[in-house]
Amino acid sequence: MHPRPTLSRSRRGTVAIALAVAAVVPLAVTGCSPEAAGSGDAERVETAPVVVHDVEFVPQRTRLEAVGTSRAERSATIYPAAAGEVVVVHFRPGQYVGQGAVLVELDARNERVAVKLAKVALADAERQYDRYSRMEGSGAVVPATLDAARAALEKARLELESAEIALADRTIEAPFAGYVGVTDVDAGDRIGPDTAITTLDARKELLVTFEAPELMIDDLSVGHKIEISTWDRSALTTEGEIVAIDSRVDPANRSFVVRAKVDNGNDRLRPGMSFRVKLDMVGATWPAVPEVALQWGSDGAYVWALENGRALRVPATIVQRDEGRVLIDADLAAGARIVVEGVQRMRDGMTILELDVETVGPDGLAKTDATS
Repeated sequence: MHPRPTLSRSRRGTVAIALAVAAVVPLAVTGCSPEAAGSGDAERVETAPVVVHDVEFVPQRTRLEAVGTSRAERSATIYPAAAGEVVVVHFRPGQYVGQGAVLVELDARNERVAVKLAKVALADAERQYDRYSRMEGSGAVVPATLDAARAALEKARLELESAEIALADRTIEAPFAGYVGVTDVDAGDRIGPDTAITTLDARKELLVTFEAPELMIDDLSVGHKIEISTWDRSALTTEGEIVAIDSRVDPANRSFVVRAKVDNGNDRLRPGMSFRVKLDMVGATWPAVPEVALQWGSDGAYVWALENGRALRVPATIVQRDEGRVLIDADLAAGARIVVEGVQRMRDGMTILELDVETVGPDGLAKTDATS
């Protein structure tokens, strides 16, 4: 017969205490009398210590980053209006020229002669018409002769105008002020209307074109500020402003074209450069809660809010995540408070016992012996 196991005095004391706690806890939790605790249909009221957080309302912020390509505000490739031999090239590559500056001269000897002949013909037509006009009404000149002289005068004027235009076409001028590019044209070359002489750029301001996704078409507008920077190590950064938005979305890549104007008064940027484009947009205002407050159930995300000292489950839809906090679409009013620690013990209608802020660490979690 084996001896009966015995407990030491300290061990017996520990067991007794544990039993006493087990007997007392249900009554403390239920907050009812022993008689009520015995009835299975009595309402159970629970209390949970939690850490709460005031809900902030912040605007949704979205950053668009894209690659943009620049061009001068005014840009042109210069072609001659007529064929001919180059006599003089008046510019150097990279030179700044004013509007109307002569860039290239073509051989214009024939055109000058044509202008002189047209002037002679015009003077003769004017004398003929003046002579017939003085005799009008005397019967010496019939009306048909006077009409013919008038027509000949108008024709001579038009021929002179045409000759002067042909002479002007022998000189290629800058249509606006800007910087000329390189050229392959030299004196003695014979060129035609399809020969590109040089380029001309008014680059005091640049137009930067980039693409934005179609979901942002309602968020962007003319006047919106952007930031552009170069890709080199110096990373030159400057600001710009949207001046044009395309009227349609490209069905191939589901994006639309946006054009911004950037100041280039210091002339450090060049047309054709690519840029890193950054665009910050501010949207609607939403409740912002710490990530630890967001819970998930079978029907989606939710948070626990405080209502008259009790827990209230509030369904939520994530709008945006932002460095430890979440913007949500939820039925939370200004001044609302939510549970951020102790959410695992929450039940609808549970009485909330708020922990003092001194018991909460800087990370928003309740301090423990290991963290305090």
